[in-house]
Amino acid sequence: MSAFTAVLARDLRLAARRRVEALLPVAFFTVAVSLFPFGVGPEAQTLRIIAPGVVWVCALLAAMLSVTQLYATDHADGSLEQMLLCGESPVLIATAKALAHWLLTGLPLIVFAPLFGLMFDMRGESIAALTFGLVLGTPILSLLGGVGAALTLGLRSGGVLLILLILPLCIPALIFGAGAVGAVESGVSAQGHYSLLGALLIVTLLLAPWATAAALRISTE
Repeated sequence: MSAFTAVLARDLRLAARRRVEALLPVAFFTVAVSLFPFGVGPEAQTLRIIAPGVVWVCALLAAMLSVTQLYATDHADGSLEQMLLCGESPVLIATAKALAHWLLTGLPLIVFAPLFGLMFDMRGESIAALTFGLVLGTPILSLLGGVGAALTLGLRSGGVLLILLILPLCIPALIFGAGAVGAVESGVSAQGHYSLLGALLIVTLLLAPWATAAALRISTE
């Protein structure tokens, strides 16, 4: 756990020094979501219908925008090899990196989600469903993004390949997250969608760090 804490604290400190890079995904999410009401029009019913999908798609794209550099900088300066050679579990290192990514990218999206719900004229119950779905779903995006970042580490045009690899795996989280809001809007319980999101999170949390650790070993050999 000391290695886990050290890697997590190191990534947060580096993000604090590189504020522009750290804020770029949040800025992209904010601008992208804010443009939809201007493009679609001010019709409240239309905005309420498209809101869950818009927020989730923008959250997914924001996560993919930032995850490409999750291991690239450490690999370039040699610190990644030092982490893997220090004798600590690569699984803990991968988990700490994914948690740092979620704290810097996923958590701000969750905080801003209610504001965008109000922008799209969503009801209080729908905003709560959207926010809770992001709480369950955004860690999945960070964990899967870590796998993709490790698999494409050091490859030319790795960012494009990462998106092609990871986006299909993230679609179930997007479907269930947006579906929870749709269920609430229709007066149906969203418990099934939450259960499926929770199951996806548990499976991803159990498997993704191990897959990331294996991919890191292969990419750094």
